[in-house]
Amino acid sequence: MEELKMILRQFRDERDWAQYHTPENLAKSVSIEAGELLECFQWGDDYDRHAVSDELADVLCYVIMLADTIGIDLKEETLRKISENAVKYPVEKSRSRSDKYTAL
Repeated sequence: MEELKMILRQFRDERDWAQYHTPENLAKSVSIEAGELLECFQWGDDYDRHAVSDELADVLCYVIMLADTIGIDLKEETLRKISENAVKYPVEKSRSRSDKYTAL
């Protein structure tokens, strides 16, 4: 993750784009790119793997840049969230079920 952050910072700084990378703009970009990812599946489950890969990478880049900009440790927060979800969705209640935790 640190290597990706450094590469993204360098890419941004070489282009003098930090001025545009406000939390609001980065959050908008995450949503826009997620929409483009969804578009890959718009007409069914037949999809272009390369296009999906491109859009996933775009989403990830913007997520990393947003977290970096506002000082969130993505690894730490992701592990915390997984732990919280393990409590909400215990294996014995949620295995092979897609119900929300409030319905388990």
